[in-house]
Amino acid sequence: MIRPVFRSLSLVSIAVLALTAACSKAPDNSAATTDTTGNTTAAVDSKRLMPTDPDTKSLYIQSCYSCHGTGAAGAPRTGNSGDWAPRLAKGMDTLLDHTINGFNGMPPLGMCMDCGEEEFVALINFMAGQE
Repeated sequence: MIRPVFRSLSLVSIAVLALTAACSKAPDNSAATTDTTGNTTAAVDSKRLMPTDPDTKSLYIQSCYSCHGTGAAGAPRTGNSGDWAPRLAKGMDTLLDHTINGFNGMPPLGMCMDCGEEEFVALINFMAGQE
C-alpha cells in the first residue's frame, strides 16, 4: 500500500521539476535586434519601460503593456526603434487611424475605450521612444 503512494509522489515530483526547469530561464532581452531594413539596434527591455506621466502610465499599463511590452501578436515593442521606425514613417495620422480603427492584431481603440486622440498620441509617442 505504501508503494503506490511513493510512486504517485515520485511522478508529481518529476512533473514539478520539469515544469520548474522549463519556466526558470527568462528570455534574453539584452541582445541586439535587426529591424526590417537590416539595421542593428540595441535591444531595449520593453517590459520595464514606463511613461513618466502618471496618467499616461496608468493608461499604458491598463491598455498597451500586455502586447507592446512583449511584442505579442506582432505588436511593436515599447522603446524598440527597429519595431517602430517603419510605422513612424507612415506618419501619426496613419498610426492614429490604426489605433482607433484597429489594424492586424491590434483591436479598435487599442483596448482603451475611454482614450481620446490626445491620449493615443501620448501613448504612441511613449511607445515609439518619442516622449
